[in-house]
Amino acid sequence: MKSVIRVNVVPQSYEIAIASGSLDDLGVWMSRLKLGQKVLVVSNPAIFRRYGERVLSGLKLVGYEVSSCTLPAGERYKTLNSVQKIYDAALQHHLERSSTMVALGGGVIGDMTGFAAATWLRGINVVQIPTSLLAMVDAAIGGKTGVNHPQGKNLIGAFHQPRFVLIDPQVLKTLPPREFRAGMAEVIKYGIIWDAQLFAKLEESVRLDQQRYLKEELLSLILSSSCQAKADVVSEDEKEAGLRAILNYGHTIGHAVESLTGYKLVNHGEAVAIGMVAAGQIAVQLQMWQPAEAERQNALIEKAGLPSQLPAGLDIDAIIDTLQTDKKVKDGKVRFVLPTRIGTVRVTDQVPADVIRQVLGQMQAF
Repeated sequence: MKSVIRVNVVPQSYEIAIASGSLDDLGVWMSRLKLGQKVLVVSNPAIFRRYGERVLSGLKLVGYEVSSCTLPAGERYKTLNSVQKIYDAALQHHLERSSTMVALGGGVIGDMTGFAAATWLRGINVVQIPTSLLAMVDAAIGGKTGVNHPQGKNLIGAFHQPRFVLIDPQVLKTLPPREFRAGMAEVIKYGIIWDAQLFAKLEESVRLDQQRYLKEELLSLILSSSCQAKADVVSEDEKEAGLRAILNYGHTIGHAVESLTGYKLVNHGEAVAIGMVAAGQIAVQLQMWQPAEAERQNALIEKAGLPSQLPAGLDIDAIIDTLQTDKKVKDGKVRFVLPTRIGTVRVTDQVPADVIRQVLGQMQAF
Protein backbone atom coordinates (compact mmCIF):
# COMPACT_ATOMS: atom_id res chain seq x y z
CA MET A 1 0.00 0.00 0.00
CA LYS A 2 1.63 3.22 -1.15
CA SER A 3 0.29 6.59 -2.32
CA VAL A 4 1.19 10.25 -2.05
CA ILE A 5 -1.43 13.01 -1.76
CA ARG A 6 -0.61 16.69 -2.08
CA VAL A 7 -2.18 19.40 0.05
CA ASN A 8 -2.00 22.69 -1.84
CA VAL A 9 -1.90 25.56 0.65
CA VAL A 10 -0.14 28.92 0.74
CA PRO A 11 2.72 29.57 1.30
CA GLN A 12 3.96 25.98 1.29
CA SER A 13 2.25 22.85 -0.03
CA TYR A 14 3.05 19.49 1.54
CA GLU A 15 2.64 15.78 0.96
CA ILE A 16 0.77 13.04 2.78
CA ALA A 17 2.62 9.77 2.20
CA ILE A 18 0.69 6.54 2.85
CA ALA A 19 3.20 3.70 2.82
CA SER A 20 3.22 0.38 4.69
CA GLY A 21 6.36 -0.15 6.76
CA SER A 22 7.50 3.45 6.29
CA LEU A 23 7.96 4.32 9.98
CA ASP A 24 11.65 3.39 9.89
CA ASP A 25 12.21 5.65 6.87
CA LEU A 26 11.01 8.92 8.41
CA GLY A 27 14.52 10.37 8.31
CA VAL A 28 14.81 9.67 4.58
CA TRP A 29 11.44 11.31 3.87
CA MET A 30 12.30 14.34 6.02
CA SER A 31 15.79 14.79 4.56
CA ARG A 32 14.18 15.76 1.25
CA LEU A 33 12.57 18.78 2.91
CA LYS A 34 15.87 20.51 3.79
CA LEU A 35 14.89 21.07 7.44
CA GLY A 36 17.19 22.11 10.29
CA GLN A 37 19.22 19.50 12.18
CA LYS A 38 17.37 19.58 15.52
CA VAL A 39 14.26 17.44 15.93
CA LEU A 40 12.03 17.03 19.00
CA VAL A 41 9.80 13.94 18.89
CA VAL A 42 6.64 14.34 21.00
CA SER A 43 4.61 11.25 21.91
CA ASN A 44 2.75 9.54 24.75
CA PRO A 45 4.39 6.80 26.83
CA ALA A 46 2.57 3.81 25.29
CA ILE A 47 3.14 4.88 21.68
CA PHE A 48 6.73 5.88 22.37
CA ARG A 49 7.51 2.50 23.95
CA ARG A 50 6.17 0.77 20.87
CA TYR A 51 7.49 2.97 18.06
CA GLY A 52 9.77 5.62 19.54
CA GLU A 53 13.08 3.85 19.05
CA ARG A 54 12.32 3.09 15.41
CA VAL A 55 11.50 6.74 14.71
CA LEU A 56 14.52 8.07 16.62
CA SER A 57 16.88 5.60 14.94
CA GLY A 58 15.58 6.50 11.49
CA LEU A 59 16.12 10.19 12.16
CA LYS A 60 19.60 9.71 13.63
CA LEU A 61 20.60 7.53 10.70
CA VAL A 62 20.44 10.50 8.32
CA GLY A 63 22.16 12.87 10.75
CA TYR A 64 19.41 14.58 12.70
CA GLU A 65 20.10 15.67 16.28
CA VAL A 66 17.13 14.09 18.05
CA SER A 67 15.47 14.52 21.45
CA SER A 68 12.10 13.41 22.78
CA CYS A 69 9.26 14.43 25.09
CA THR A 70 6.35 12.28 26.31
CA LEU A 71 2.98 13.49 27.55
CA PRO A 72 0.11 11.62 29.22
CA ALA A 73 -2.42 10.02 26.87
CA GLY A 74 -6.00 11.20 26.68
CA GLU A 75 -8.18 14.15 25.68
CA ARG A 76 -8.35 15.44 29.27
CA TYR A 77 -4.60 16.12 29.11
CA LYS A 78 -4.95 18.28 25.99
CA THR A 79 -4.26 21.45 27.96
CA LEU A 80 -1.89 24.39 28.12
CA ASN A 81 -0.11 22.64 31.00
CA SER A 82 0.83 19.79 28.66
CA VAL A 83 1.97 22.21 25.97
CA GLN A 84 4.18 23.87 28.59
CA LYS A 85 6.08 20.57 28.88
CA ILE A 86 6.76 20.65 25.13
CA TYR A 87 8.03 24.23 25.47
CA ASP A 88 10.29 23.13 28.34
CA ALA A 89 11.75 20.35 26.20
CA ALA A 90 12.20 22.76 23.27
CA LEU A 91 14.10 25.13 25.53
CA GLN A 92 16.18 22.38 27.11
CA HIS A 93 17.25 21.05 23.71
CA HIS A 94 17.80 24.49 22.17
CA LEU A 95 15.30 24.20 19.33
CA GLU A 96 15.77 26.95 16.74
CA ARG A 97 13.53 28.48 14.09
CA SER A 98 14.81 25.91 11.56
CA SER A 99 14.09 23.02 13.96
CA THR A 100 11.22 20.54 13.72
CA MET A 101 8.74 19.02 16.14
CA VAL A 102 7.54 15.54 15.19
CA ALA A 103 4.15 14.42 16.51
CA LEU A 104 4.15 10.64 17.00
CA GLY A 105 0.72 9.59 18.21
CA GLY A 106 -3.01 10.13 17.86
CA GLY A 107 -5.02 13.29 17.45
CA VAL A 108 -4.32 14.63 20.95
CA ILE A 109 -0.55 14.46 20.51
CA GLY A 110 -0.86 15.85 16.99
CA ASP A 111 -2.98 18.81 18.08
CA MET A 112 -0.72 19.72 21.01
CA THR A 113 2.53 19.29 19.10
CA GLY A 114 1.17 21.33 16.22
CA PHE A 115 0.11 24.10 18.59
CA ALA A 116 3.49 24.08 20.33
CA ALA A 117 5.23 24.28 16.95
CA ALA A 118 2.94 27.12 15.85
CA THR A 119 3.82 29.18 18.92
CA TRP A 120 7.44 28.27 19.72
CA LEU A 121 9.69 31.05 18.40
CA ARG A 122 6.55 32.29 16.57
CA GLY A 123 6.40 29.16 14.48
CA ILE A 124 8.70 26.25 13.63
CA ASN A 125 8.32 23.14 11.46
CA VAL A 126 6.05 20.29 12.45
CA VAL A 127 5.84 16.80 10.94
CA GLN A 128 2.86 14.57 11.73
CA ILE A 129 3.15 10.79 12.18
CA PRO A 130 -0.38 9.72 13.12
CA THR A 131 -0.70 6.34 14.84
CA SER A 132 -4.50 6.14 15.16
CA LEU A 133 -7.05 5.81 12.35
CA LEU A 134 -8.74 9.02 13.47
CA ALA A 135 -5.49 10.97 13.28
CA MET A 136 -4.57 9.39 9.93
CA VAL A 137 -7.77 10.38 8.19
CA ASP A 138 -8.43 13.66 9.95
CA ALA A 139 -6.50 15.24 12.80
CA ALA A 140 -2.99 15.07 11.29
CA ILE A 141 -4.05 16.81 8.07
CA GLY A 142 -5.04 20.40 7.54
CA GLY A 143 -3.10 22.40 10.10
CA LYS A 144 -5.73 22.79 12.81
CA THR A 145 -3.88 22.72 16.12
CA GLY A 146 -4.94 23.49 19.65
CA VAL A 147 -5.86 22.57 23.19
CA ASN A 148 -9.05 22.47 25.21
CA HIS A 149 -10.39 25.10 27.58
CA PRO A 150 -12.40 23.89 30.59
CA GLN A 151 -15.48 25.44 28.96
CA GLY A 152 -15.04 23.93 25.51
CA LYS A 153 -13.04 21.79 23.12
CA ASN A 154 -10.24 23.30 21.02
CA LEU A 155 -11.09 26.88 21.97
CA ILE A 156 -7.35 27.72 22.13
CA GLY A 157 -5.46 27.06 18.91
CA ALA A 158 -3.82 28.14 15.69
CA PHE A 159 -3.69 27.17 12.05
CA HIS A 160 -0.23 25.72 11.41
CA GLN A 161 0.23 23.37 8.48
CA PRO A 162 2.65 20.45 8.78
CA ARG A 163 5.63 20.21 6.47
CA PHE A 164 4.90 16.52 5.91
CA VAL A 165 2.51 13.75 7.04
CA LEU A 166 3.68 10.12 7.12
CA ILE A 167 1.04 7.39 7.46
CA ASP A 168 2.19 3.81 8.05
CA PRO A 169 -0.95 1.60 7.97
CA GLN A 170 0.92 -1.21 9.71
CA VAL A 171 0.69 0.61 13.06
CA LEU A 172 -3.08 0.15 12.96
CA LYS A 173 -2.56 -3.55 13.73
CA THR A 174 -1.81 -2.64 17.34
CA LEU A 175 -4.60 -0.05 17.62
CA PRO A 176 -7.25 -1.00 20.24
CA PRO A 177 -10.62 -1.83 18.62
CA ARG A 178 -12.38 1.07 20.37
CA GLU A 179 -9.86 3.51 18.86
CA PHE A 180 -10.32 1.96 15.42
CA ARG A 181 -14.08 2.45 15.72
CA ALA A 182 -13.51 6.08 16.71
CA GLY A 183 -11.59 6.63 13.48
CA MET A 184 -14.37 5.04 11.46
CA ALA A 185 -16.69 7.85 12.59
CA GLU A 186 -14.55 10.36 10.69
CA VAL A 187 -14.40 8.03 7.67
CA ILE A 188 -18.20 7.79 7.57
CA LYS A 189 -18.26 11.59 7.87
CA TYR A 190 -16.26 11.91 4.63
CA GLY A 191 -18.74 9.63 2.90
CA ILE A 192 -21.62 11.88 3.94
CA ILE A 193 -20.03 15.27 3.25
CA TRP A 194 -17.90 14.58 0.17
CA ASP A 195 -17.55 11.08 -1.25
CA ALA A 196 -20.68 9.05 -2.00
CA GLN A 197 -18.53 6.35 -3.61
CA LEU A 198 -16.60 5.83 -0.38
CA PHE A 199 -19.92 5.65 1.50
CA ALA A 200 -21.19 2.94 -0.88
CA LYS A 201 -17.96 0.92 -0.45
CA LEU A 202 -18.36 1.08 3.33
CA GLU A 203 -21.92 -0.22 2.96
CA GLU A 204 -20.59 -3.26 1.05
CA SER A 205 -18.39 -4.35 3.95
CA VAL A 206 -19.97 -6.89 6.30
CA ARG A 207 -18.27 -5.38 9.37
CA LEU A 208 -16.54 -2.08 10.10
CA ASP A 209 -15.98 -2.33 13.86
CA GLN A 210 -12.49 -3.89 13.79
CA GLN A 211 -9.65 -3.64 11.33
CA ARG A 212 -9.25 -7.43 11.07
CA TYR A 213 -12.65 -7.66 9.36
CA LEU A 214 -11.69 -5.19 6.63
CA LYS A 215 -10.11 -6.33 3.39
CA GLU A 216 -6.78 -4.66 2.64
CA GLU A 217 -8.24 -3.01 -0.47
CA LEU A 218 -10.97 -1.40 1.62
CA LEU A 219 -8.50 -0.15 4.24
CA SER A 220 -6.37 1.28 1.44
CA LEU A 221 -9.44 3.01 -0.03
CA ILE A 222 -10.47 4.32 3.40
CA LEU A 223 -7.07 5.93 3.98
CA SER A 224 -6.52 7.33 0.49
CA SER A 225 -10.11 8.57 -0.05
CA SER A 226 -10.36 10.16 3.40
CA CYS A 227 -6.98 11.87 3.09
CA GLN A 228 -7.84 13.04 -0.43
CA ALA A 229 -11.17 14.46 0.76
CA LYS A 230 -9.48 16.35 3.59
CA ALA A 231 -6.73 17.57 1.23
CA ASP A 232 -9.29 18.77 -1.34
CA VAL A 233 -11.29 20.73 1.22
CA VAL A 234 -8.26 22.22 3.00
CA SER A 235 -6.61 23.18 -0.31
CA GLU A 236 -9.71 25.15 -1.25
CA ASP A 237 -10.29 26.74 2.17
CA GLU A 238 -7.31 26.55 4.53
CA LYS A 239 -8.67 28.65 7.41
CA GLU A 240 -12.35 27.77 7.39
CA ALA A 241 -13.67 30.88 5.66
CA GLY A 242 -16.30 28.79 3.89
CA LEU A 243 -16.10 25.26 2.51
CA ARG A 244 -13.89 23.84 5.26
CA ALA A 245 -16.72 24.22 7.75
CA ILE A 246 -18.29 21.07 6.25
CA LEU A 247 -15.55 19.05 7.97
CA ASN A 248 -17.36 19.84 11.22
CA TYR A 249 -20.25 17.54 10.33
CA GLY A 250 -21.28 15.80 13.55
CA HIS A 251 -18.88 17.91 15.59
CA THR A 252 -21.24 20.64 16.83
CA ILE A 253 -23.26 18.44 19.17
CA GLY A 254 -20.34 15.98 19.35
CA HIS A 255 -18.03 18.54 20.96
CA ALA A 256 -20.75 19.47 23.49
CA VAL A 257 -21.12 15.79 24.45
CA GLU A 258 -17.34 15.43 24.87
CA SER A 259 -17.07 18.57 26.97
CA LEU A 260 -20.02 17.78 29.24
CA THR A 261 -18.75 14.26 29.95
CA GLY A 262 -15.28 15.56 30.87
CA TYR A 263 -13.55 13.86 27.93
CA LYS A 264 -13.67 10.60 29.90
CA LEU A 265 -16.93 8.81 29.09
CA VAL A 266 -16.93 9.02 25.27
CA ASN A 267 -13.99 9.49 22.93
CA HIS A 268 -13.94 11.93 20.02
CA GLY A 269 -15.11 9.49 17.38
CA GLU A 270 -17.98 8.25 19.53
CA ALA A 271 -19.07 11.83 20.16
CA VAL A 272 -18.91 12.61 16.43
CA ALA A 273 -21.06 9.55 15.70
CA ILE A 274 -23.67 10.79 18.16
CA GLY A 275 -23.42 14.24 16.57
CA MET A 276 -23.90 12.84 13.06
CA VAL A 277 -27.03 10.96 14.11
CA ALA A 278 -28.34 14.19 15.64
CA ALA A 279 -27.43 16.34 12.63
CA GLY A 280 -28.97 13.81 10.26
CA GLN A 281 -32.22 13.77 12.22
CA ILE A 282 -32.27 17.59 12.36
CA ALA A 283 -31.90 17.63 8.56
CA VAL A 284 -34.79 15.18 8.25
CA GLN A 285 -36.96 17.30 10.57
CA LEU A 286 -36.19 20.38 8.46
CA GLN A 287 -37.08 18.37 5.32
CA MET A 288 -33.58 18.85 3.92
CA TRP A 289 -32.73 15.13 3.85
CA GLN A 290 -34.61 11.97 3.00
CA PRO A 291 -35.33 9.70 5.99
CA ALA A 292 -34.09 6.69 3.99
CA GLU A 293 -30.65 8.26 3.59
CA ALA A 294 -30.54 9.10 7.30
CA GLU A 295 -31.27 5.45 7.99
CA ARG A 296 -28.38 4.41 5.70
CA GLN A 297 -26.05 6.70 7.64
CA ASN A 298 -27.23 5.35 10.98
CA ALA A 299 -26.87 1.76 9.76
CA LEU A 300 -23.21 2.44 8.91
CA ILE A 301 -22.64 4.01 12.32
CA GLU A 302 -24.15 0.91 13.94
CA LYS A 303 -22.06 -1.38 11.70
CA ALA A 304 -18.95 0.45 12.92
CA GLY A 305 -19.94 -0.30 16.53
CA LEU A 306 -20.46 3.38 17.34
CA PRO A 307 -23.11 4.88 19.63
CA SER A 308 -26.24 6.57 18.33
CA GLN A 309 -27.76 7.70 21.63
CA LEU A 310 -26.74 10.36 24.12
CA PRO A 311 -24.92 9.09 27.22
CA ALA A 312 -27.35 8.33 30.03
CA GLY A 313 -28.06 11.25 32.33
CA LEU A 314 -26.79 13.95 29.98
CA ASP A 315 -28.92 17.07 30.38
CA ILE A 316 -30.37 18.48 27.15
CA ASP A 317 -30.41 22.05 28.48
CA ALA A 318 -26.70 21.73 29.29
CA ILE A 319 -26.01 20.58 25.71
CA ILE A 320 -27.91 23.53 24.26
CA ASP A 321 -26.08 25.95 26.58
CA THR A 322 -22.72 24.43 25.61
CA LEU A 323 -23.49 24.89 21.91
CA GLN A 324 -23.24 28.64 22.49
CA THR A 325 -19.53 28.34 23.34
CA ASP A 326 -18.77 26.37 20.17
CA LYS A 327 -16.13 27.85 17.83
CA LYS A 328 -18.63 27.69 14.98
CA VAL A 329 -21.04 30.18 16.58
CA LYS A 330 -21.34 33.31 14.43
CA ASP A 331 -23.27 36.41 15.45
CA GLY A 332 -24.67 34.42 18.36
CA LYS A 333 -26.12 31.73 16.07
CA VAL A 334 -25.01 28.11 16.14
CA ARG A 335 -24.00 26.87 12.69
CA PHE A 336 -24.85 23.29 11.80
CA VAL A 337 -23.53 21.18 8.94
CA LEU A 338 -26.55 19.32 7.61
CA PRO A 339 -26.74 16.73 4.80
CA THR A 340 -28.94 17.20 1.75
CA ARG A 341 -27.95 13.90 0.13
CA ILE A 342 -25.17 11.39 0.70
CA GLY A 343 -22.02 13.12 -0.52
CA THR A 344 -23.37 16.67 -0.10
CA VAL A 345 -24.01 18.91 2.90
CA ARG A 346 -24.61 22.59 3.57
CA VAL A 347 -23.94 24.90 6.49
CA THR A 348 -26.86 26.73 8.08
CA ASP A 349 -27.59 28.74 11.20
CA GLN A 350 -31.34 28.44 10.65
CA VAL A 351 -31.98 25.57 13.06
CA PRO A 352 -34.75 26.33 15.56
CA ALA A 353 -33.94 25.52 19.18
CA ASP A 354 -37.11 23.47 19.53
CA VAL A 355 -35.95 21.17 16.69
CA ILE A 356 -32.59 20.63 18.40
CA ARG A 357 -34.37 19.94 21.67
CA GLN A 358 -36.81 17.51 20.05
CA VAL A 359 -34.06 15.54 18.29
CA LEU A 360 -31.91 15.35 21.42
CA GLY A 361 -34.94 14.17 23.37
CA GLN A 362 -35.41 11.31 20.91
CA MET A 363 -31.75 10.35 21.39
CA GLN A 364 -31.79 10.24 25.19
CA ALA A 365 -30.72 6.99 26.80
CA PHE A 366 -32.70 6.17 29.90
